[in-house]
Amino acid sequence: MQRIHDTFIAEERWIWLVDGLKITLEITIMAVIIGVILGFLIAIIRSMHDKTGKFKILNIICQVYLTVIRGTPTMIQILIMYLIVFGWSSLNSIIIGGIAFGINSGAYVAEIVRSGIMSIPEGQTEAGRSLGLNYAQTMRYIIMPQAFKNVLPALVNEMIVLIKETAIIGYIGEMDLTKAAMLIQSRTYDPVLPLLTAALIYLAVVMLLTFFMNKLERSLRTNER
Repeated sequence: MQRIHDTFIAEERWIWLVDGLKITLEITIMAVIIGVILGFLIAIIRSMHDKTGKFKILNIICQVYLTVIRGTPTMIQILIMYLIVFGWSSLNSIIIGGIAFGINSGAYVAEIVRSGIMSIPEGQTEAGRSLGLNYAQTMRYIIMPQAFKNVLPALVNEMIVLIKETAIIGYIGEMDLTKAAMLIQSRTYDPVLPLLTAALIYLAVVMLLTFFMNKLERSLRTNER
């Protein structure tokens, strides 16, 4: 009981974990929105280039972006964003972290979505064109809905990875869930309870996200019947 009191009750340290979870979720949600928008945009540009040969310059820019982001550590990217890109600004580290993680996630989302688009048979595109739809309309109404269903598990997995990756946001001074657990450990000199609690909270969030993903998948399968 004394360990529980020292870990959670003294100085109301449980609030640190709650506030840390809020910051973790804020950064994750921001990063997911940025990553999905950026990823879908890049995936569409690259898939249109592959199929039509258009957007050559944009496709080169996208390839450079993908190579740089996927070829460098996430922590280095966050430090560059915090200390160099936004080093002059007054933005708080939550926003900077959300942007950094969003840009990082966008590279992986782009390849996930692109693989989904390219997996749709060419006959689907031809069917759309035969109905009088232009390429953009065919992508919007025929290709993208099917591609989204195909890549949904991979997208959710990317979100799960993103939630766990935010644990390094403490390196730019933000007290997320992991940093809160480490702060409690520094006060009690007992790493067991705070770290195990943080791990269980991460696990609960991931399980909750997986539950809703499974429900969405079942709903989409039902609608196909």
